[in-house]
Amino acid sequence: MLWRLRTGAPWRDLPERYGPWQTVYERFARWEADGTWAKLLGHVQVRDDVAGRVEWTVAVDSTVNRAHQHAAGARKRGTWTGTNCKIRAARRRARHSVGLGAG
Repeated sequence: MLWRLRTGAPWRDLPERYGPWQTVYERFARWEADGTWAKLLGHVQVRDDVAGRVEWTVAVDSTVNRAHQHAAGARKRGTWTGTNCKIRAARRRARHSVGLGAG
């Protein structure tokens, strides 16, 4: 399991010496579901923190935390097409013509 996490390889590429990949994955998933991995991590963190081997510094690199272009409200370039665009354009023309006639 640790080999797979360290390498980032797909489960199917697990070396044969570890047994069938399905068996290893099922055990991994079971340990994740029952909290075994969280308990193990907590134990190691406490042990190493007491020994002074843990540095609790967190750094976030904003270059990998990009928002999608639509999240920023960016409008697509080019002409608008489709039914919604035609309806909006007709409403704008109607508002504009009503505004001109009222004056």
